[in-house]
Amino acid sequence: MRSLPFLTGTALLALGVAPALASADTLREALLEAYKTNPTLAAQRANVRAIDENVPIARASAFPGVQLQSSYTEAVVLPVTSFTAPARTSQTQANLTYSLYAGGAVKNGIAAADIRVQGGQATLRGTEADLFSAVVGAYMDVIRDEAIVALNRQNVKVLEVNLRASQDRFQVGDLTRTDVAQSDARSAIARGQLQTAEARLISSRESFIRLVGSAPATLDTPPPLPNLPSDPEAAVDIALSDNPNLLAAQKNGDASAYDVKVAHASRLPKVDAFAGGSYTNYFGSLGNFSPNVAATQYDRSAQLGLRFTLPLYQGGAPSARIRQAQERRAQALEQVTEAERAVVAQARSAHAVWQSSLQVIASSEIAVNANKLSLEGVRAENSVGNRTILDILNAEQELLNSQVTLVTARRDAYVAGFALLAAMGKAEARDLGLEGGPLYDPSVNAKRVRNNIWDFASDPDPIITGTRTNATQAQGSQVTRPLDPILNGGVDRSAPITAGEATKNR
Repeated sequence: MRSLPFLTGTALLALGVAPALASADTLREALLEAYKTNPTLAAQRANVRAIDENVPIARASAFPGVQLQSSYTEAVVLPVTSFTAPARTSQTQANLTYSLYAGGAVKNGIAAADIRVQGGQATLRGTEADLFSAVVGAYMDVIRDEAIVALNRQNVKVLEVNLRASQDRFQVGDLTRTDVAQSDARSAIARGQLQTAEARLISSRESFIRLVGSAPATLDTPPPLPNLPSDPEAAVDIALSDNPNLLAAQKNGDASAYDVKVAHASRLPKVDAFAGGSYTNYFGSLGNFSPNVAATQYDRSAQLGLRFTLPLYQGGAPSARIRQAQERRAQALEQVTEAERAVVAQARSAHAVWQSSLQVIASSEIAVNANKLSLEGVRAENSVGNRTILDILNAEQELLNSQVTLVTARRDAYVAGFALLAAMGKAEARDLGLEGGPLYDPSVNAKRVRNNIWDFASDPDPIITGTRTNATQAQGSQVTRPLDPILNGGVDRSAPITAGEATKNR
């Protein structure tokens, strides 16, 4: 079963269902807009359509070839010794050739082209899954980096309040210069961390624009990922049967076997049927053969027959082509093994990152709550002289670190989960239940061109679907999402900052 509708039903309520995509506010909208307008995906679709044309190109050798040639000749100087040489000649020839036997080259060439069409369609599936994985990563990066910017801004404000309080206490002699310097240093470090976080947020938003085609607005929390296997080996089993990149490599390996047969055909005999005819008109300029006999001023002929061709020696070219095809096949088969290794590693590593990130989330939630209590306690103990300013600063930093770890783990868990779906071949448009018009079906074009045998049939100029992003505004570091309750609030910072009578700095 390939359908995993995690963007349908109740999930669609979380992701939004608006067909208009002025901006991508939900994961569904971001994926759908990328599906419609991403140039990488559009280019791969064009590449698959180009691969489709290899089938009618290969089938063309199975049809008769007809040629018509016409010429007109005007003799500038007539031969002196020939009294019958015509002054002008018009000749028209028609030839038909039909291959009766080509050593299997035509049949095997068509078979190889058919399989490569299937491989191209599998490669398109892989490109689609890779794009969606990148979009999910960019979407989650924006959410993560917005939260980190908000946390760092909150931290900067708190440390600036601490610094002002320390300076005030120093003025009245309650704190030492060391306490003020410690607060000042931490405040400066926090401002630097904030600037780094803001730059990372801008970079994430620009990456989002590159993939999706529009700027992110206020991004909603994405829905849970469905049907993720709890066992890595179960994921590997599904991936080995459904991963599109592995299927594409396998198809290429299958096609290479037919390429070897095509190469073998180059040293086998060939049989062709042919028919031809010609008509020549001398326009009354053909000389008479005798004074009493007028020459006929036209000529005609027709031929019909069979042609048998047996290659006896071709300078070693057939053997070279066979060896080359065999090595290409060896390369293709090794690439199947390589692709299989990559799929196994991708499935297992994605599963491991997903599981570990879930554990980090659980641990980080405990750490955030514990650090909140710890900060409150340190500040309260500072007010009675049992803790120093440095203890407060360290507690603030530990809380920030645990909050950033939690936000990052949530991002990593979701991205790894989606990567696991992609490795299993379950992260394409049909699997995700994307709506907003018919989905692209590469088999439609393959069927359309397969039996096209007309030399003058052509398609209109291509329509470019990839949208440009040069008109989008440069992104900023504004925060559009409220912080999760576990990250925001719940910390009492009202306790006054003091060195206390027992502080060593006094």
